[in-house]
Amino acid sequence: MTTGTSAPVDGFRLAYDRTGGGPPVVVLHGWPGDRTDFADVTARLGAQQRADVIAPDLRGFGESGKHACDPAAYAAAGQARSVVGLMDELGVDRAVLAGYDIGSRIAQTVAREHPDRVAALVISPPVPGAGRRVLEPDIQREYWYQSFHRLALAEELLDGRPDAVRSYLRHFWTHWSGPAFSPSQELLDHLTGHYAAPGAFTASVGWYRAGSGTATLALTEQPPPEPLAVPATVLWPEHDPLFPRAWADRLGEWFAAAELRHVEGIGHFCPVEAPDVTAAAIETALTVAFEA
Repeated sequence: MTTGTSAPVDGFRLAYDRTGGGPPVVVLHGWPGDRTDFADVTARLGAQQRADVIAPDLRGFGESGKHACDPAAYAAAGQARSVVGLMDELGVDRAVLAGYDIGSRIAQTVAREHPDRVAALVISPPVPGAGRRVLEPDIQREYWYQSFHRLALAEELLDGRPDAVRSYLRHFWTHWSGPAFSPSQELLDHLTGHYAAPGAFTASVGWYRAGSGTATLALTEQPPPEPLAVPATVLWPEHDPLFPRAWADRLGEWFAAAELRHVEGIGHFCPVEAPDVTAAAIETALTVAFEA
């Protein structure tokens, strides 16, 4: 494995790991995680030379750049520019993009804006199509954090406070995961170390402050005139409280070639909770895209 830091795009440098050899895949983590979300997937693909796995920390996360700036810099378009810039720098013309949570949205944005650079998508929710169902009472009880992240109070209560950050992260890693998963102390120690540094928590919620969260997007997004032609494999967990499986009913409005696969027994953190399933889906996408 090699570790590096990219050239700046819009003033943001991305820290990244690169492992293995073969056809390229770029893996994009979620909130509240970092590039180590895909460590077990990378071990199955990169360490066995089945893929060239590139795992960056997104803008505002991990060891990547964090700036006090207009939150729009942390939205999907800016994040996508950094991903494409990293691909350019590493000489990757075309890759499979895999992601979950905000990493899924960013991968979809790259595919829409640069379809020639994306051989296929392997994603977990969010995907478009929730619509006004996001306002249902049971769902709104889950999405409280997206409104909270847009308040100055979130920064006042959490930023730079390790004990508070650790408790906050533990809530999501426990509540959003499936019944067989519990976050380890090592995982919480690692993430707290990154999210609790002064300014780090605030940077990590720039995504929500830019209006990029599902609770906001679901009420405004409309199907495109032409669905995205890039092939997409959608891994939908059984126990994700944020994304009921009924919300998969509109995939065809946004994706011309989407294959829906249910992943049983897991919650929101698909690459962490189901690395075998995630790695197998990526490997299949790589084979179809680069060896067919």
